[in-house]
Amino acid sequence: KIYLGTMAASGTKRSLDETAADGKKNIIALFDVDGTLTPARKEVDPAVVEFLKDLRQKITIGFVGGSDLSKQLEQLGPNVLEMFDFSFAENGLTAYKGADLIAQQSFSKHLGEENIKRLLNWILHYLSTIDIPIKRGTFIEFRAGMLNVSPIGRNCSQEERDDFEKFDKGAAIRTTMVAAMQKEFKDLKLTFSIGGQISFDIFPEGWDKRYALQYVTGFDEIHFFGDKTFKGGNDHEIFEDERTIGHTVTSPENTMELCKEIFG
Repeated sequence: KIYLGTMAASGTKRSLDETAADGKKNIIALFDVDGTLTPARKEVDPAVVEFLKDLRQKITIGFVGGSDLSKQLEQLGPNVLEMFDFSFAENGLTAYKGADLIAQQSFSKHLGEENIKRLLNWILHYLSTIDIPIKRGTFIEFRAGMLNVSPIGRNCSQEERDDFEKFDKGAAIRTTMVAAMQKEFKDLKLTFSIGGQISFDIFPEGWDKRYALQYVTGFDEIHFFGDKTFKGGNDHEIFEDERTIGHTVTSPENTMELCKEIFG
């Protein structure tokens, strides 16, 4: 892909070797959470926390996660807003700069209650017709900026999560459901994004992870690291965006290794 750098706040770009007064280069690295900084839905390794602390001395860092902030607090720790310069929950629909909330968008207000009910009723009916090895609870999670749909249910155990992920790779439960919803709700101009092990997100067009980029202007380079950068994955759009330099990773260890190669 072709990278087009953003202009610095002053209207001119510093050279890539030039550092700011605080010693940081005018570069930001944005990270996906699941599969990039942590194993899927698991807690961050202390080695990753130390790595982020060291990296933050060199460049600006932030995360862009699909889940709501409460889940990122569970995975990255209670001090997550202090660990990053920017924290973007729900693809940036809830946005923090340091500990300050700078923006929040509403999925329900955007679509309207009648369309919300239409979506929910269709999803519940569809899920009642599919046959998978097990089903648990919390099939739909209503977030501030999106709906999260899980055919197995978010109340499943980690072992059940792992088993469903393997099952879904062959059965394509999520892919088939997304295709059906794209056809049924074409008029609503929605994006359906498969992420994590057991679910997919539904949000208005343009509310994918690129949404967070409006808050990080003024950098010479914007790097993005994610594991689901393939078409249909929830990292794809921001990975392909001309404003970013995209990197595909396979694990937190791979993320650290790649960053050390790029940023030193």
